[in-house]
Amino acid sequence: MKTKELYDEYMITGMVAGFEPIEVERASGCYIFGSDGKKYLDCFSGIAVTNAGHGHPEVIAAARGQMEKLVHCCTYVYYNPRAGELAKLLAEVAPGGNLRKSFFCNSGAEAIEGALRLAKQFAGRREVVALTHSFHGRTVGTLSVTGNSGRKKGFGPYLSGVAFAPAPYCYRCPFRLRYPGCGVACAEHVADTIRFQTSGDVAAFIAEPVMGEGGIIVPPQEYFRVAVEIVRKEGAIFVADEVQSGFGRTGKLFAIEHYGVEPDIMCMAKGIADGFPLGAFIARSDVGNSFKPGDHLSTFGGNPISCAAAIANINVMRRDRLPENAAARGAEMLSRLESFREKCRLVGDVRGKGLMVGIELISGGQKAPAAEAAKKARAALREKGVLVGVGGVFGNVIRLQPPLVITADEAARAVEAVEAVLTGLEKTV
Repeated sequence: MKTKELYDEYMITGMVAGFEPIEVERASGCYIFGSDGKKYLDCFSGIAVTNAGHGHPEVIAAARGQMEKLVHCCTYVYYNPRAGELAKLLAEVAPGGNLRKSFFCNSGAEAIEGALRLAKQFAGRREVVALTHSFHGRTVGTLSVTGNSGRKKGFGPYLSGVAFAPAPYCYRCPFRLRYPGCGVACAEHVADTIRFQTSGDVAAFIAEPVMGEGGIIVPPQEYFRVAVEIVRKEGAIFVADEVQSGFGRTGKLFAIEHYGVEPDIMCMAKGIADGFPLGAFIARSDVGNSFKPGDHLSTFGGNPISCAAAIANINVMRRDRLPENAAARGAEMLSRLESFREKCRLVGDVRGKGLMVGIELISGGQKAPAAEAAKKARAALREKGVLVGVGGVFGNVIRLQPPLVITADEAARAVEAVEAVLTGLEKTV
């Protein structure tokens, strides 16, 4: 049977609106190769996962070497040397200097779940403030703090004790204001969210430094300084969700570094091990020490192979200055796309940091979201050999998130393809 037939017959896929019609044979660097021999420039990285490129030889070698020694022991029953080494490395590279103690799991959703449990344990409180347009995972707990009805529909009721503040979405400001004259009203509104939507029992404020699934929403520079100050005055702590924005993606190792605010807990996954399954959250020592026996655990968390891959991945990123390459290539792409936006009425907004770039498509008046155009653009780009993502709360944002090893020529080729496709689509809408 062909792979598609195996999927249709034996896999649960009803939750996916449509697969890209590519049977992936192999991948290397910034490229994916289909079983039909076609080569694609990958500008989505398996949803921002293969940040050091597909199949980086040093990451593969580290995983292979560990595999020959030990595959599994349960990191929370026996001492796993690779987990200890990775925890030390994360403490060294985490922003600020106070994030010290890590817990390892298998995915971003697990990291968010564990981080919120730790926050509640530390604070002795039970409520959480999150953001509209946010996405934190697909478990009941993570969907409860996700501010996107499209991801939540059909599966409620969700957990109580969650209040939502307005997202820092300047292009579609909920207050109909313009930055910087707005005074960063979205951040100031966090105080009203706590005052009017909670019982005053807030343990944590959780936010993505750059909102990925929400449509590559980049907050104003002052946003986190203002919002986190409000939250801390209320006795709560700040949980940064770096699952998608972390590990060099935005031009710094962690996106929160752009804002000069140090989280109390930081969640990681996706790009942490260049494709090997691993999630983690890291906390201040006093916060991390809040768990007591029986409070939390993970059978597969901190798998020795994934930890070895993560150590190699972080070392490669630092040595080869991949965050810096992301900053340079992203600036080039954004500059060119911004110029293109002025010529193409289909493009409403272009935004991003580093190689986390969003192109919001609109049609007609009042910034009407052009979701169908985004779908058509993705298909047309695939035919040109360029793979992109589509996201945003309205499904109208083209997402460019290539591996951080992408060259200037490859980045230019991707933008050229986007321009050609959108120019053609503009004539049909």
